[in-house]
Amino acid sequence: MNLWDIALRNLKRRKSKAAFVLVGLAIGVSAVVVFISLAEALTQNINSKLEEYGANILIVPKTENLSMSYGGISLGGVLFEMKEIHEEELAKIGKIANANNVAAVGPMLLGAVEIGSRKAVLAGMDFQVVSQLRPWWKVQGKIPDEEGVLAGAEAALVLGLGVGKTVTVNGRSLVVSGVLDATGSQDDQILFTLLATAQSILHKEGRISLAEVTALCSGCPIEDMVRQISEILPGANVMAIKQVVEGRMETLNHFRRLSYGLSAIVALVGALVVLVTMMGSVRERTAEIGIFRAIGFRSSHVMKIILLEAGIVSVLAGVLGYLLGLGATKIALLFFAAKGGHGGHGIAVPVDPWLAGGALALAIVLGLAASFYPARVAARLDPCEALRAL
Repeated sequence: MNLWDIALRNLKRRKSKAAFVLVGLAIGVSAVVVFISLAEALTQNINSKLEEYGANILIVPKTENLSMSYGGISLGGVLFEMKEIHEEELAKIGKIANANNVAAVGPMLLGAVEIGSRKAVLAGMDFQVVSQLRPWWKVQGKIPDEEGVLAGAEAALVLGLGVGKTVTVNGRSLVVSGVLDATGSQDDQILFTLLATAQSILHKEGRISLAEVTALCSGCPIEDMVRQISEILPGANVMAIKQVVEGRMETLNHFRRLSYGLSAIVALVGALVVLVTMMGSVRERTAEIGIFRAIGFRSSHVMKIILLEAGIVSVLAGVLGYLLGLGATKIALLFFAAKGGHGGHGIAVPVDPWLAGGALALAIVLGLAASFYPARVAARLDPCEALRAL
């Protein structure tokens, strides 16, 4: 009979003790898995939703202005040395170090136009990237061609525009190909057309008012990209649009740090459960250990038996804890509100092999570390004193 057989037989004979250690470790490991999985699942969910915010980098002409005020009274300001952006300059963005993080670049030209007796804002843009720049748009009709225009909800209402109607913009006739559903933004007040068409109407061929950049934001270095674009476009101001996203990510970082702290506390409690249980087991087996020593077992053999028992239970606890943790994470995500009132159904729980391996390693390390002292106590028992317990 080898040491493995002895360890397995001891576990079978002391099922309640083994089960107590198993449950204690499994709960500790599962809690760690839940905290880490929740943080990662929410992080992935926010990263995937960042694209729904559309453009997150804005490129506008660099201007110099002088604020005029005296005695707390604002007198307006003087604008001078406004540098225009040329459309061909945007091709340089594809050469920056983080060009692979750029999902779309959307040039836009803005200008005031006359429609009958009214004035309106005309915006020329590249509709090939509109799905990435403005994924929330819903168009009643279709995207305009060279002789078409897309009306914002409020602009269409004020100007009396509808799909199929012809409108004269600065003397050029355009057909309303579609009307935007209300977005609650400034887009509702604008008429949109192709960039080339707007440049022709506004007599600004090759020039743009601004450019929007959508970056792939799953960990993309926005600040570095802003710096790189600023270097290749010295005549433009490059700004990162963060707002709500930055706030949510900061909240998530706080939650992640809290989850790691709670994981450490729960893991420590699990280790204490193992320590107390194994110490009680050693005291109950004093006579058995004395017999082992009397028939020739060395101190190292006794230690190996105790640690083998702990190792077997720890492996089982690691596997069970990871599976329980994944299940508990899915249940916990149901309490996180999501769009449409479906709870956390829209948030996927990542199955991470590294987390699975980490959970198993954590269970083994906790089990063996907490069992080392009891094993050491057992190995140091005097055979004569142990046999007196019979």
